[in-house]
Formats: sequence, C-alpha cells, structure tokens
Amino acid sequence: MVVTGIVVVLIMVVTGIVVLIIVIVVVLIMVVTGIVVVLIMVVTGIVVVLIMVVTGIVVLIIVIVVVLIMVVTGIVVLIIVIVVVLIMVVTGIVVLIIVIVVVLIMVVTGIVVVLIMVVTGIVVVLVVVVATTITTKMAANSKQQWEIIKKSFFIEGNFGDVGDGDELELVMRLVQQLGVGQLVLDLALDAIWVTIRQSVVPKFWSHFVTYNTEESGRYEGASEGSVEVMSRVTTAVSELYSSAVTFLPQIHRCEMLCEHCGAKFEDCIPGGLMEHFKLHLRATLHSQMPTSFTNLLQKFYAAAFKVFYNAEGGNQGEECDEGADEVVKCGGCDAPTDACHCHAITNTFSQVNKQLLELDLLERLAGDIISSLLLTVITDHVTATCRDSYDQSRISQLEKWVESVVIGWLEVVYCGGRGQLSSADSVVQTMVANNLNQTYMTALYHTYTTTRIDQLFNIVIEYPESQPALEDIRECLDRTHLRNHLVDSLRSAIQTRLLHPGVNTTDVLHAYISAIKALRVLDPKGVLLELVSEPVRQYLRGREDTVRYIVTSLTDESCSELSEELLVAAPLVLDDSHSDDDNMDNWETWTPDPVHAHSLKSKSQRTADIISMLVNIYGSKDVFITEYRTILADRILSQFSYDTEREIRYLEHLKVRFGETLALLHKCEVMVKDVADSKRINSSINSDENPRREKQMFPVSCMILSAQFWPSFKEERLQLPEEVMKELDTYTEAFQDLKGNRTLNWKPHLGQVQVEIDLKNRTLNLTVTPTQATIIYHFQERARWSIDDLSTVTQVPKTVLRRKITYWQTQGVLQEVESDVFVLVEGEELGDKGHVATAGVSQPDIAPPAIEEDEAESVMASAQDQREEELQVFWTYIVGMLTNLDSLPLERIHAMLKMFVQGSVECSPQELRAFLDRKAIQNSGNLLSITYFVIYLSLHQPICCYINSKVSEYCLFQHIPFHFDL
Repeated sequence: MVVTGIVVVLIMVVTGIVVLIIVIVVVLIMVVTGIVVVLIMVVTGIVVVLIMVVTGIVVLIIVIVVVLIMVVTGIVVLIIVIVVVLIMVVTGIVVLIIVIVVVLIMVVTGIVVVLIMVVTGIVVVLVVVVATTITTKMAANSKQQWEIIKKSFFIEGNFGDVGDGDELELVMRLVQQLGVGQLVLDLALDAIWVTIRQSVVPKFWSHFVTYNTEESGRYEGASEGSVEVMSRVTTAVSELYSSAVTFLPQIHRCEMLCEHCGAKFEDCIPGGLMEHFKLHLRATLHSQMPTSFTNLLQKFYAAAFKVFYNAEGGNQGEECDEGADEVVKCGGCDAPTDACHCHAITNTFSQVNKQLLELDLLERLAGDIISSLLLTVITDHVTATCRDSYDQSRISQLEKWVESVVIGWLEVVYCGGRGQLSSADSVVQTMVANNLNQTYMTALYHTYTTTRIDQLFNIVIEYPESQPALEDIRECLDRTHLRNHLVDSLRSAIQTRLLHPGVNTTDVLHAYISAIKALRVLDPKGVLLELVSEPVRQYLRGREDTVRYIVTSLTDESCSELSEELLVAAPLVLDDSHSDDDNMDNWETWTPDPVHAHSLKSKSQRTADIISMLVNIYGSKDVFITEYRTILADRILSQFSYDTEREIRYLEHLKVRFGETLALLHKCEVMVKDVADSKRINSSINSDENPRREKQMFPVSCMILSAQFWPSFKEERLQLPEEVMKELDTYTEAFQDLKGNRTLNWKPHLGQVQVEIDLKNRTLNLTVTPTQATIIYHFQERARWSIDDLSTVTQVPKTVLRRKITYWQTQGVLQEVESDVFVLVEGEELGDKGHVATAGVSQPDIAPPAIEEDEAESVMASAQDQREEELQVFWTYIVGMLTNLDSLPLERIHAMLKMFVQGSVECSPQELRAFLDRKAIQNSGNLLSITYFVIYLSLHQPICCYINSKVSEYCLFQHIPFHFDL
C-alpha cells in the first residue's frame, strides 16, 4: 500500500511538472503570436495611409481635368447658339417676302372670279326669260290634251265612266306623242292605291269592327247568331270583291300603257300588273287590320265547319225537352229541323271562299283560322277517343278520321265542294297534300302522343292489357320529338304516385316489373327503361324488404310473374359483366345505339331479362343468394318437413340463372342435403333396433344442420325442463354412436313440440314452440307464477315471456289475475278471451293466430346482421395493410382485399366505404369528412375515426402523443 501510494505521488508530481511545462510553452506561443499580430497591424496601417494619400492626389488631378473640359464645352456651345440665332433671323426675312407675294396673287384671282360670275348671271336671266315665254305658250296649247289624259286614266279617282275603245286608242297615241307614259302610269296606279287605302279597305274592316262593338246579347239563339255572322262576312267580302272588280278597266289601261308607251312598274315584283294590284290590296288590308278581326272570321268558319261535320256524320241531332213538347234541333246550325239553315250556310260559305280565292286573300286572311280550327277539332277528338281506353289500337282509326275530315274540309274551303279536289288546280292539290301530311298528321301524332304520355303511368300499370296503346305510342314516338317529354313525365308520375312511404314494396316492385315489360314495348333497345327506372331502382335499394320480397316471389308458385321468369334458362346480365357489344359475329344484323344511349350502359345490360334488372338494383348476386339462404332456412325450420322436392327444383333454377360456381348456392345445396340426412338419421335413431328407444319418455326428432353452411340464427335464451334435457342428451349419445367423433349443439328455442294438456273438463292437443311448451310445463309444478319467477326459471326475457304467454291466454289455459301474475285455469271460469271446451273432448290441432304470427317471425338473423358479421373478416386485413403500408387510398385497399380475400366474401367499394363509416360511428360521434384513419391506442385496439382532410387516403398512427378533438 505504501509503495503504491509513493508511486501514485510520483506519477502525480511528474504529471504536474509536465502540465506546467505545457502551460509555459502555450503562454510563450501566445506572447509571440500577439507580437506578430501587432507588427502586422502596424505595417497594414502604414500601407493603408499611403494608399489613401496617393488616391487623393489622383482624384484631385481628375477633378482639375474635368473642370477644364467643362469650360471648353461651354465656349463651344455658346458659339453654336449664336450661329443658330443668325440662321433663324435670315429664314424669317425670307418667309415674310413669300407671304407678301402670295397675298398679292390671291387678290388678283378674286377680282377675276367676281367678273366671271356677274357675266354668267346676266346670261342665265336672259335664258330664263326666254324659256318662260316659250313654256307659257306651250301650256296654253297642252292643257286641253292633259285633261283628256286625266279623264281617260281616272287619275282623279272617278273609276265609273269607262269610255269607248276608239277614244282610248287616240289617248294612247297622244301619250306616246307627248312621251309621258311613265308619268301617266305612275299617276294612274297611285289613284288606285289611294282609293284602296282610303275607301275600299276601311269599308271592308268596318264590318268587323262594328261586330265586335255590338252587344252579342241581342241574338236570342245560336242559330240567329250564325246567320248574322254569315251575313256580315258575306257582305264584307262581296263589297271588297265588287270594289276590286271596278279597278279592272284601270288595270287593263295601265297594261296598255306598259305595252305601247314603254312605261314600267316595279321590276322587283314577280307576275303581271294584276299580281301587282293583288299584292297592294293584301298589303293595305294587313296595314289597316284591326286587332280583333279574327273573332268574326272564327265564328264564320266554326259555323261552316259545324255544318260540314254534321253532314259527315260527326254530330247527331240534339233533342231538347221543354215540358211535354220535344223540339228537335239540327246538329249543324242548331236551328229547329223545320227551319234548318245548313244549305244557306253552305252556299254562302262557298261564295265567300271563291271570292277570297280569286283575290288571293283566303290563305292570308283565314289560313291560320282554318288550321287552328282543324287542330282544335283533332285535339278534342283524340282526347275523347283515348280517354281511359288502353286495350285497343287507335292510331289507324284516327289517321283515317283525319284524312276523311281534313281532306273533306279543305275540299269545301279551297275547291267549293266535297269530292272536287281531283279537278282542282295543281297548286291547290299540292297545298292540301302538304297541309295534310306536314301539319295535320303531325298534329295528330303529337296530340295522341302527348295524351298517351299523360296516361302513361296507368298504361304501364295495366300492362299487358294496355299493349295496343303502347304499340301506338311507339309508332308515334318515331314521328315526333317527345322522348324527353315522355321520360320527364313518366319519371315525375312515378315519383309522385309510386315512390313514397304510403306505397307497399310489393306494389312498387309490381309497378317496376310492369314498367320493364311496357317500356321494352316502346323501346326494345332499353334506353327509355334505363332513363325512367333509375329513380325506382334507387328507391327500392333504400327499402329494407326489397330483397326479401324479390326472392320470395322468385320461389313462390303463387307469384307467376317472377316464378315464370326464373324458369328461363339464361344467365344473369349484371352491370359489371363483360359487354358483348364488341362481338362482331352477327355484324350483318348490328344496329347502332340511339343518341340518348351514349352515357348509359351497354346494349346487353339494357336489354337484360327482368331478374337481371332486379338483381342489378343492388349490383350483386350475393345479396339475393344470402336472402334466399335465410328464406330457405326459415321454410325448412318452420315447416319441419322432409319433403325438399320443391326446394331442390328452385335451387336448380337458381343455379342456372345465378351460376353454379357461386359459393353461396353450394351452401344452399348443403342445407337441403342436411334435411335428407336428418330424415335418415332420425329414422335410424328412432327405429326399434336402437337399444335406447325403450328408455325414451317421448320421441325426439331433430333437424341436424351443418353450422358452417347455414346462416346465423337469432340468439334467444331458453332453459328447457330437466326431463326434456335428458331426452336430448339421450338423442345426442345415439347420434355420437352413429357418427363417431361428431356431436350436436342444440338450439333449444327452435322447433315444434306436440303437447297434450289434460285439464279437469277438457283435453288440448296442440303444436307449439319450445318456449310456449316450457311455459305451460312449469304450470304443472304450481298453478301460480309471476313474470319475474318464470323468467328466472326459463331464462327468457320478460318482454318475450309476456308475448309467449299471450298464446296460452287465447287458449283459455292461463289467466292474468294480477299485474304480471298468471294462474292455470282448470275449470270453466275463464278470462275474457278464454274458450270453453266440452269435457272429455280433445281440441282440434289448429294453429291459432298467435302461433301463425310467431312462426311467421324469422328464426334467422337479418341479412344486414349476417352481412355485418361477414364483413368483420376485412377488418383484420385492413389493419394489417395500414400497419405495413402506412397510407392507402380506398381503391387500393379494395383491390388488395379482392386479391387476399379471394372466394370468401365479396365487397364493393361502396359497401367497403359504408363499413368503414360504421366503424367510425362506433368510435366517434362527429363525422367531418370521408377520410378514415386507423389509430392504435395504448391498449393496441385499432379503431376507425374521421379527421378533417380532403385527401381520400387511409393512414395508420402507432401512437397518439397529442390531443385532438373529433
């Protein structure tokens, strides 16, 4: 220890010496470094001072040089300014001299111009004096000639005196000799136009104006009104026609002027002078047309059409009862038959139309009225014909009616009578044919289609009885542009009358099926159906019982609509299936899709069968097969029958339609096979050869189900009596002896129990549920039970227990004596709802309404619960993906699930999103966006929640070291 201490001391001394030497060396180095630095700074300062002195001297020299340069530049600039001023003075003197010279030249020029103008004025005055003298002499000679010309051409407007032909020929020579043909023509035509404008046209329109201002009440009857209307129109047209005839001599003389004297009227007007006259007459009539002139013309043509339509058989005579007297009126003029005006109206009508045709005024004045009248008649006739009548084709009948009525009426108007069209002018024939095809037939198709579109909802509902009406609509749709109106109207009617909570799902589905069939009659390509049916599909998708009703109807013989469709041996065509539109094997019969189909589905999907359309409501076969499994399980477990022939038949049809490779259909096959196996096992266990048969207190038959192939059951608790449990254990042992390493897991709340109840004066033989049998079994132990005690013994919830006890109350076996306290009724003192049975007589085994209601309740879990349980498989995969890959969009997650979870459970992107939504709702009550995160808490339990983000990706957080509010 001493040596060690000495050594340590020595080491420390040596170390101290070394450290001291190092410190001294460092201090010396720092001193030397400081001296060097000071020397460097001194030298640097001296150098900087020298540089600054030299720089100052150089800058002083530069400043002196610059000052000298500026002085020299100023002297040069001063010299230049002096030179410029001298140049400007010289230039000003030169310009002044030039201005003086120019002023002198202008003064001389003005004097010369004034002299020339004075001389010219004197000459003009002399010429005017001479011309005036000559003109005065000529006017005195030609005044008499001009008076002759004015009188011959009615320039002053007196169109009554015509004169002889020789005098007209002399006047023509005089006009030609004087060379005033164009002047005379213009004055003559102007006289005609002024007379028409100021006299003829106002007089014509006055008949219409006075009619509108008079009181219509002075006409006691419709027949008197019709006569007055016909008289007024006839008078007005006759006066106009007569006035136009008086202008014909003047028109003839004007034509002679054009021929002999070279006069011309407007070259831009086609036709001769007579066409020019008719054009002016039409223009003047339209320029002075009163606003209400159509009232009289409408009544005029309406009265004439009524007479015509009555003659064609459109109206029948009307009988009016006035006390004991019967007055028969004419259907055409509404007058008594003994004073009928139809013939007079027809003659007057023909005369008016003839005169208007000669003046080319018929189409201009009455064309729109005639068309409007015919269109109104067509609309009324179509509406009356198609009212609530869908079982007959009407379009051919209406076409014949339009051809008969329209052609007949146009013949009367334009040709003067029925059957004269063939002898009429070709222009009239062409006009009638064009009006018939382009106006009235088009109006018929448009009116018929519009009327049927308003009735289309009823037509669709009444299909197939309404197929003739649908075929008519299809024919008219090809000739009209009403497809969009049809779609909008039918969608609106469906939305208003069908898609609301007051309509049962069965009715909505029946209407949807009828719409599929009916709209395919209208459009075999399925475009109209796709446009109309989308709201129905969305609405049905939102109803919970849609799938159940569809599947029930498919497998129900009483519903022939869908059960017959199931028999069609054709695979389903789903929306996501491969389209065969590109298949060009049948290219010769290929037709393009309509223009409306550019954004819709393929042709094969639009023309799929009814079952495919129903399946496409949800877009997945699994939804329907899952529901079918539930319905099949309900049927098997509610009937407890071993006869599966019907179910096998429907299952085979479903395999054809939905595909044999579908895994869920394989499960259904196993379910049906379980029924056959149960029958065989029950026969074996309950046979006389079984040694345990003698120990049984009562026979037991069970339906043995393969748990992994059957849908989930509703979980209900029920504690069976000990004697029953012993029998079930005995059956289990027999099954184990038969099957070796397999055993049974009992569902005690499912099944049927045949019970025999012996009371004092009656015996009941009933088939009840296990829960109901357990309840009545405990009443043989004691006659009085409360709901609480009975619930404890049976382990059945109180609410379920009260509902089950109601059945025994209806049978008169139990009675509620106090609140939730029931007693066994042995005698005839029954409750209000009890029934008395004859002593010693067994009651028939008839299921009361309570049993039917109880059995109608499904024993299986709902399809939504089953689907939720299946989707739980995805949760583990999703958590694993986000743990390893950090962040994934929805589409990527869905694709990876399809890759890694093949053949077990299918899930669409929409269903996956909804599943994650439900996960989020379970763990957070605030929904902010569509972005999901899986968050691991400290207990490593993954939960799903929302945060506020616009990126649709899924992320995973391993820790949460911060706080946030959702």
